[in-house]
Amino acid sequence: MTTRRLLVEADGGSRGNPGPAGYGALVRDVATGAVLAERAGPLGVATNNVAEYTGLVAGLEAAREIDPDALVEVRMDSRLVVEQMSGRWQIKHEDMRRLAAQARAVLPAEQVTYTWVPRGHNAAADALANEAMDLRADVRRDHAAADDAAGSHDDVGGSGPVAAGGEPPAPGDHADGPGPGAAPGPRPSGAAMRFDDVEPLTVLLVRHGETDLTLTRALSGSSVPGPALARSGRVQAAKAADLVHRVGRAVWPDLRYPSRVLASPMVRTQETAGAIGRRIGQHVHTDPAFAEVDFGEWEGLAVPEVETRWPGELRRWYEDPTVAAPGGESLVELGRRVEAGLEALLADGTGRTVVVVSHAMAIRAAVGVSLGMPARAWPWLRIQAASVSVLRWWPDGMREAVTIGMPTDL
Repeated sequence: MTTRRLLVEADGGSRGNPGPAGYGALVRDVATGAVLAERAGPLGVATNNVAEYTGLVAGLEAAREIDPDALVEVRMDSRLVVEQMSGRWQIKHEDMRRLAAQARAVLPAEQVTYTWVPRGHNAAADALANEAMDLRADVRRDHAAADDAAGSHDDVGGSGPVAAGGEPPAPGDHADGPGPGAAPGPRPSGAAMRFDDVEPLTVLLVRHGETDLTLTRALSGSSVPGPALARSGRVQAAKAADLVHRVGRAVWPDLRYPSRVLASPMVRTQETAGAIGRRIGQHVHTDPAFAEVDFGEWEGLAVPEVETRWPGELRRWYEDPTVAAPGGESLVELGRRVEAGLEALLADGTGRTVVVVSHAMAIRAAVGVSLGMPARAWPWLRIQAASVSVLRWWPDGMREAVTIGMPTDL
């Protein structure tokens, strides 16, 4: 019998060192890359080193729960922990000696090896630690093993594929929904009328969480990579990830479970998509078709400042969709780009659900072109931070928009 191989990625952080601290750890199946378990939690006031050791213990315990006989490789970006646990450095601090002894007691030493990795290669565990600190709550997620290994992708902080994100399907159901050609179930209340069983492409449009510019109501487009999520935005991203994870189950049960995650190239969408990818066990792919409108010279400016420097131009941009921002885009140009992105997804196949993490104006455009709304009406749609809008596109051109959901719908 072949011995199973597991990979533990662990990290911890302290905002102040010592300060408010948290840990994060996940376990992957080495053969498939699939995430099997995630663990994280807040620690109150602690040091970085204590948080990192706590993450290690949590990761090893999760690996033992999966298979106590597995060979485990631990990867961490803390050289101190790796060298001390490998026996090459002494442990002088009492708290760390206690935690190191606790880690050694989880699994026999001959089953565990330690590898140092650069910080950038430990992003998933770091994100879990930050999630625990932001939410001030424990995270415990167990996922079913994947059948297939992931291909090579342009990914950001996502994990390998897992079946149905950790909750088993109901008896007789496929985790991804009914298979192609299967008889459709009863038409859900309020759904568009169809007279056949052709399945559509379903797109979950998720707006990123709040940034500092969101909170100050400044214009934040696609001409610069930043800003990153604010603390409140990271909390929103985690809650949006939980909402997406429930699609096809408790939320919109007639839809298929998401099988792909796309995000615009902006930092805020990549971070939000990373939380979703970890939650549903998918890599995050980058697609510039869903970037925010380019505000050009207005980038980063608050509305009063734009009005002072370009009197009346911002209103003209909103009311005339053919007018471009200085050095930027018009709403019509944005709509063409976003529609082309959706058409490319449709061409890649129906009968699936794709998550697209994007921005307020880009999501307005996506909903607008789906419903045939005039571009001048798109700004009337309210797209809140971390909200989820659902589009369904059929091959014959029929399109449906589903009620917008918020992370508070949990």
